[in-house]
Amino acid sequence: MPKISKEQLDKDEIKIITELQQYSNKSIDIIAEHCGFSRQKVWKTIKKMEEKNLIWGYTTIVDEQQQGLQKFILLLKRSMKLLDTKTVDDIALSRLQKDYDEVGITIESSYYIHGEYDWVLIFTANDLKHAKKLSTLLMKRYPGVIAKVNLMQILHSQREHNIRNPNPTTLRDFL
Repeated sequence: MPKISKEQLDKDEIKIITELQQYSNKSIDIIAEHCGFSRQKVWKTIKKMEEKNLIWGYTTIVDEQQQGLQKFILLLKRSMKLLDTKTVDDIALSRLQKDYDEVGITIESSYYIHGEYDWVLIFTANDLKHAKKLSTLLMKRYPGVIAKVNLMQILHSQREHNIRNPNPTTLRDFL
């Protein structure tokens, strides 16, 4: 039986990841067929990638508007104030979930970034009023820590999580 090189294993993982990103709701059999691999190889590879935290979640993309929600981006710029351990842990361990729930916010994505701003939150809320409550909540929770916030509403998503919007023509409403 020939040995498989590390390089080939990496290529196989990438092939499987690409299929999972496009078709995560499909069966292992279909993903294996698309990759040209056996079902067992795909299943073992996925399990290994999950153990290594190379894959750390599966998701469903929903149309927020059909749920009566709106999507927003909140950009946060830190002040130069040093953060204490409790504040760092609150942020790193997402201890604000209860507070988000109380103001009707669902955090979709959260990124620490390099640039003019330091943090990006992508979230859904019922409306602009509820979205503004999030920035107010963060400013009150971390006084002196946030120097600047910028709230933006997402009007149309052409692609999310590598998946094209099934209704791309809705962009016409905004252009």
